[in-house]
Amino acid sequence: MRRWLIRILVLALVVAVVLVLKATLLAPKAVPVTVFRVIRGTVEETITNSKGGTIKARKQSNLSPDSGGRVVEIFRRKGDRVKAGDVLLRLDDSTLQAQLALGERQLDESRASADQSCLLAEQAARELTRYKNLAEQKIVSQDMLDQFQNNRETTDAACRAARIRVSQMKANIAVIQSEIKKMVLTAPFDGIVAELTVEVGEWCTPSPPGIPMPAVLQLISTDSNYISAPMDEVDSSRVRVGRQVRITMDAYPDRFFPGRVSRVAPYVLDIELQNRTVEIEVEFDDAGFARTLLPGTSADVEVILDVKKDVLRIPTSSMLEGKAVLLFMDGKLVERPIATGLRNWDYTEVVKGLSEGDRVVTSLDRPEVKAGARAAIEKEEPLKP
Repeated sequence: MRRWLIRILVLALVVAVVLVLKATLLAPKAVPVTVFRVIRGTVEETITNSKGGTIKARKQSNLSPDSGGRVVEIFRRKGDRVKAGDVLLRLDDSTLQAQLALGERQLDESRASADQSCLLAEQAARELTRYKNLAEQKIVSQDMLDQFQNNRETTDAACRAARIRVSQMKANIAVIQSEIKKMVLTAPFDGIVAELTVEVGEWCTPSPPGIPMPAVLQLISTDSNYISAPMDEVDSSRVRVGRQVRITMDAYPDRFFPGRVSRVAPYVLDIELQNRTVEIEVEFDDAGFARTLLPGTSADVEVILDVKKDVLRIPTSSMLEGKAVLLFMDGKLVERPIATGLRNWDYTEVVKGLSEGDRVVTSLDRPEVKAGARAAIEKEEPLKP
């Protein structure tokens, strides 16, 4: 009997030692995890552009001179800011200037000829009046009077013809002056020279009808900057003009800019059959800041569809498949199903399953982080607005 009692005591001691070792030296190490304490806050339902958006200038022009010619002067270069009416470049107009000088001299000659012809017409008119008086007194014959009448009509016609030639010469000069103006390219509005494709000495040719030619210069106005962003076609029915958006740009990391949807395209782009999109246009709330941006800069927009304030929320990245989360409870990880409401990339509204203060695991990128595992809190994510 005593022998059996000793055996039982030894066996109990062995079992106790095994349990102690299993709970201490042989126990699996606690998995370090990052947790987020469930709090109340604001959750927004949003959608974002499916591909990168771009800042564009609503007012931009591809400019070329109206006439062809050799470039002799370039007054503005890429990146220069210009005012409406500033001269951008000038073509060689020496031939036109020579034609203008010749036309002006011919005009002076035509005016002198017209003055002479009209003076003769006035003289013939005075002689006709005098001979009419003499004819009434029977001093001169009717044949002589007819000769003076014919001379009066001839000189009068010559005067009118000379004046018409003067008008023609003025019209010719106006045409030449118009052609000279076409040799100068001016800015149609305030803006920035974005592109320049010619240099001094090169020949530029205007675009013939129906044949597109590269522009000599591109001018853009930053006073009308906006964002063009492609949205997935499945979201097109939920985007409306006037909806608020949140804008982010690589050039301004960790910053958000408010704006509003100003236009939704009335058609779907199907350039890429597997990724059909609807273009939306977004205006910045701060128009002054928008003018400082460079067209072509990448920008993303997040359209705000709905907002709920003072609701339980968790990071969206902490969600498991099947609408569940891992809770840290008494040193272990416990899987808990939940019911959700609004959600976006950052936060998800929790309708049922969690209480304020529960600690939800957010570090789910390791296989050892799973339900039933022993865990220790390595880091607690800070609260965000």
